[in-house]
Amino acid sequence: MKEQEFLQEVKEIQLLQQALGLLEWDSQTGMPEASSEFRGEAAGYLYGMAFERSVGPKIQEALAYFDTHSSELSEVGLSVYKEVKKEYELNHSIPAERMQAYNTALTNAHTAWLQARKSKDFTEMKQEIQTIIDFLKEFIPYWKKDETTNYDVLLNQYEPGLTVEKLDQIFDQLKTGIMSIRDAVVKEGTVPRTDFLSRRVTKEQQRTFVMGIAEQLGYDFSRGRLDDTVHPFMLALNRNDARITTRWDETNFSMATFGVIHEAGHGIYEQSIDPKYDYTPLATGASMGIHESQSLFNEIIIGSNKQFWKKQFPFFKECTEGTFDDIDFDTFYDSLKETKASLVRIEADSLTYPLHIIIRYEIEKMIFNEEVSIDDLPQIWNDKYEEYLGIRPENDLEGIVQDVHWSGGSFGYFPSYALGYMYAAQLRHAMGKEIDVDAVLASDDYSIIKNWLTEHIHQYGASRKPNQLILDATGESLNPQYLIDYMKSIYYDVYKIKE
Repeated sequence: MKEQEFLQEVKEIQLLQQALGLLEWDSQTGMPEASSEFRGEAAGYLYGMAFERSVGPKIQEALAYFDTHSSELSEVGLSVYKEVKKEYELNHSIPAERMQAYNTALTNAHTAWLQARKSKDFTEMKQEIQTIIDFLKEFIPYWKKDETTNYDVLLNQYEPGLTVEKLDQIFDQLKTGIMSIRDAVVKEGTVPRTDFLSRRVTKEQQRTFVMGIAEQLGYDFSRGRLDDTVHPFMLALNRNDARITTRWDETNFSMATFGVIHEAGHGIYEQSIDPKYDYTPLATGASMGIHESQSLFNEIIIGSNKQFWKKQFPFFKECTEGTFDDIDFDTFYDSLKETKASLVRIEADSLTYPLHIIIRYEIEKMIFNEEVSIDDLPQIWNDKYEEYLGIRPENDLEGIVQDVHWSGGSFGYFPSYALGYMYAAQLRHAMGKEIDVDAVLASDDYSIIKNWLTEHIHQYGASRKPNQLILDATGESLNPQYLIDYMKSIYYDVYKIKE
């Protein structure tokens, strides 16, 4: 078999994946709810086709041939071969009809999740979530290699090499650091003024402001778009079509502002992958943790920077047409970094955010390693919020039904957010050795920051493993202390705490 023939088969599978991606984007942005059953069948059918091709005769022939003739492959061809082989070994034993049924179930679960949000009641989606959990438990024995626990298998799907053992240690260090900062803030801090944050900012005013910000940060709207959705996300069909979404609240401008900045980070990553990986499984992020490092670099690292906001404040006041003319810059900036216990993850401040992730991680461990009953999940969720944040959800919308991830089958994904947060802080530390980041963010041109990230992260797509990318970019493996130190510097400044 020739490399060209192998890559053509891979391309055709990727084309099916792009069609599936477009169906997914539509289902979350504009599809009528009543069409869920039809869409589920269409998505399941297309996924079945893509899955069958990915484990079919041509892929089997290519893998068998290049197993002993890898020297005939180009550098890109060899990288694609390794990735295709990895996916084949994961999935070839799973019956195609079971994968098709699973993908149909995911579409049905998304509709159930929307209904559960409306009624603020987990029971509206409980059966669909149980079905997804059952499917994953059915698939885990096919996927399992040398992982210690069942949940390790799911973690590996999003962050290769990640284990419960490693995460327990990392999260323990992170949680201890966060709790220490929170304790100092409560005991010694001066709470910033925030009453003006609820002033009305129209959707169009917000849109003008945040699209301008996203563009300055490097997101290319000629190769993307911004749409409305219930739960914000980025979906890339290819490097020339990386779409972002958000939800708006005219009495809470910061939600969509930081939400779009976050999703634009994902989009910039996808738009900046080397074209040589087009139409291959390498034309995406290295892992979900690395992907989140790019969105959180935008949202938290840049979005917490005082010089960035000093530069953007006049533009913000211009877009809001006088609404904030009586607010001085320091008061405005400090208000954005207020920290307080909250129930909804995507509205959490940057200090408490990792605690939201740790809660979800601990519940997912219980589901797959301890066989906890789905009936107990809402109470477990509420109890953990009370334990970690001192507040308790009054309904399931504030609690267990707030996130879209479980209805999408993304168990094992949540830790990626915290990993991405830590990666982002570590990348900022490394970048600071070469670039005066504050000076760049005070300037009219942010491209040097985007170019540094493209050079060290974006261009490689999924051709390198996350641990190798971080090691190459920063000179060391993951170190949670950079994030703890970063948050301490931000919050001690805002809350006027002297060390």
